Amino acid sequence: MKKYIDTGKKDTRSGFGAGLLEAGRRDSRVVALTADLKGSLKMGDFAAEFPERFIQCGIAEANMVGAAAGLAITGKIPFIGSFAEFVTGRVYDQLRQEVSYGKTNVKIASSHAGITLGEDGATHQTMEDIALMRALPEMVVLVPCDYNQTMQATLAAAAYDGPVYLRFGRPSVPNFTDPNEPFVIGKAYILNEGADVTLLAAGHTVWEALQAAEALEAEGIRAEVINVATVKPLDEKTLLESAAKTGAVVVAEEHNMAGGIGEAVAGLFARTSPTPVEFVNGGDRFGQSGTPAALMQAYGLDAAHIAAAAKKVLERKK
Repeated sequence: MKKYIDTGKKDTRSGFGAGLLEAGRRDSRVVALTADLKGSLKMGDFAAEFPERFIQCGIAEANMVGAAAGLAITGKIPFIGSFAEFVTGRVYDQLRQEVSYGKTNVKIASSHAGITLGEDGATHQTMEDIALMRALPEMVVLVPCDYNQTMQATLAAAAYDGPVYLRFGRPSVPNFTDPNEPFVIGKAYILNEGADVTLLAAGHTVWEALQAAEALEAEGIRAEVINVATVKPLDEKTLLESAAKTGAVVVAEEHNMAGGIGEAVAGLFARTSPTPVEFVNGGDRFGQSGTPAALMQAYGLDAAHIAAAAKKVLERKK
């Protein structure tokens, strides 16, 4: 089993900030807009280097989406940045009509997603955003796992012609992927190969899945770990091949049970090759105030719960 090294904890939102700056350097069409959250979205370096390409929209998210759609129609590549709750739920109508339906080239930079936002509590913790974005036709949904991959995913989003939802978070988390590996939209990344059970994860749960795989290996269970960094479109070939090999799957996500990665994967298997699947997610509930680590444990999203789900699905496979 390959051992992954945490090279130093970093927040994935800073990976976005670094990727946005580099995307701006590579392509003068890249512009950035935010709804009074330049600091939180780590857009400061881009704004300092390209002040003429940065627009502070104030607390007016719906107007920000409309402005971005207009910029896209003129040939620009706009990134709109806000908290996940505000840049999905608050502006869903605008995203549907002006971005998805029009297939405008807008990139939705969604920070502070999931319960790992922490102490701000349920009003700001978005556990429904993947479901909302998956439901929109033409929308690509990306959930990178660490600083390095978020930076690369931002560059890939800038190069892609069409709407992209890019989900990342607030807390500092292990940084372990290759900083030079380009992000490929539509690719699921096999981090560890195994023959007994497949662990599918995205975002902050990827590191937890790797830790779960180590614990399972100590008990003689060989887990295949796959980073589903592109939720839509799914890498169906990779997921189906892994499921055919192991015959048992666990899907771990920092999201509610409805409409997220788990249901996307379950739908794939139901249509093609029925496979036992266990789900590790936030259930049917809102978040609550607490530290990110405490909430991950309380909501059953940590390595221990992923390992337990793996043992459960192995029993079903028998």
